[in-house]
This record gives sequence, C-alpha cells and structure tokens, in this order.
Amino acid sequence: QVQLEESGGGTVQTGTSLRLSCLVSGRTISSEGMAWFRQAPGKEREFIAGIRISTGQTDYAWYVRGRFTISRDYYKNTIHLQMNGLKPEDAGVYTCAAGTLAPGSLVADIWGQGTQVTVSS
Repeated sequence: QVQLEESGGGTVQTGTSLRLSCLVSGRTISSEGMAWFRQAPGKEREFIAGIRISTGQTDYAWYVRGRFTISRDYYKNTIHLQMNGLKPEDAGVYTCAAGTLAPGSLVADIWGQGTQVTVSS
C-alpha cells in the first residue's frame, strides 16, 4: 500500500525558511495531483499548495503566493514545499496528500501524518 511520510518541520524564527518533504513509499503513486495542507489549533485544515503530477502546474493559497513553492523530485519520489519569509501565522501541522485536484483544493485519497512547523520571533 502507498504511504506518505512528511519531514523537515521544526521551530524557526520569523523571516527565515524551511523546506518540507513528503516521501512516497510502498508503491508508485498514481494520483492526479498532490498537495500540502496546514492545520493550526482551533482552525480547520486548509489548502496551502498543490501540483499536477503530469504537467507540473501549481496552485497556491493567496496568503502564501510569492513565499512558498511546491515541487516534485521524480527520481526520489518526493514532494517538497519550500517556505520562505515565514510568519507566525504560517505555524501549524503540515500534511501532504495525494488525490484529485480542483481549483484551490485537492480531494485526497491518501494522507500523511503531518510535520509540525513553529514560527517564533
């Protein structure tokens, strides 16, 4: 079975950067797209960034445009999220998912367990 495993989270200062990774294991993924979601305490899980596997087309939540970049390393079977200019409001549990893309969202078939990102002054 397919498994998604996130890594790269941690505690950083405002204005610095992190790169999250999502390793796909078990068997080759066949989903149309993949995405990163974020959930902060007391808030609903929200779409951050998505990528179409076949074309590389990307989509982002408006509040991370220009700061975050989603990409895929096909050789390593890994999805990345480069996060620059981090703000306290970017903090939360980041989870990767695979499924079917929609404008500004993804209908997920498979979820990872998440990695914690904390942003401090």
